[in-house]
Amino acid sequence: MPEILPYLITAALYVAMTTAYWRTRQSAAEASPSAASALERVGTLACLAAHGFLLYRTMLDGGGVRIGVGDAVSSILWLTVLIYWKGSFVYRVEGLQAMIMPVAAGAALLPLLLPAGRMLPNTELLAFRLHLLISMLAYSLFTIASMHVLLMAMLEKHLHHGTLPAALRRLPPLLTMETLLFRILWAGFVMLTLTLISGVVFSEEVFGRAARFNHKTLFGIVSWLVFAALLFGRQFYGWRGRTAVRWTLAGFMLLILAYLGSKFVLEVLLGRV
Repeated sequence: MPEILPYLITAALYVAMTTAYWRTRQSAAEASPSAASALERVGTLACLAAHGFLLYRTMLDGGGVRIGVGDAVSSILWLTVLIYWKGSFVYRVEGLQAMIMPVAAGAALLPLLLPAGRMLPNTELLAFRLHLLISMLAYSLFTIASMHVLLMAMLEKHLHHGTLPAALRRLPPLLTMETLLFRILWAGFVMLTLTLISGVVFSEEVFGRAARFNHKTLFGIVSWLVFAALLFGRQFYGWRGRTAVRWTLAGFMLLILAYLGSKFVLEVLLGRV
């Protein structure tokens, strides 16, 4: 059983960053927003370093690759924070930090609570590694998109009521956030498309058998269709607002069921590895 202290430290770092974010944004006397943002980026980088070290220990240390349901969720949230951190240098989406950090804190503890079993086969193959990386990127981008639409819905609700909390006042206008949302969705859609294609193309090489049509494949294809319909509707019918929120969250939930849901049932409920 791995030591608990590094996991608690990593989770505490994420919680500390969340607390620091709310304190600086709710303080009316914040002297230098740019200085606060710079400190937050450094703090986020420290969280990423600690979290990445944990992932290396649980997934890669020992010469092979172990990926249990806890590792999968933890690595997806690590990539989500990493993408957010890099994006924060370009876009003003600071409100996402307060939503992502608490989730990442919980995800960092999951490999401790739900440890992986045996080593995965064929992890030395480049095809397997590419498929794994692309799929994790797809999940991370759609995680960001889902949190982004929730933040947009929250912002729109406060604007309709004429009250805007201090933590949301530095966000861009809704139209700007909407444009960014669909850029994230397009990137995630491309990664999801490559995930499905690589899963079929490399199945024989990686798993030693032709691709199978099962519940995981079904949910993956249905989620792809949902996101394809949303992007089509945006392009040709101007879908936005609540329509975008509903379709994004529906596609994300189907994607969760496609991989993490099946993995949770097999490993946690049925005890298979």
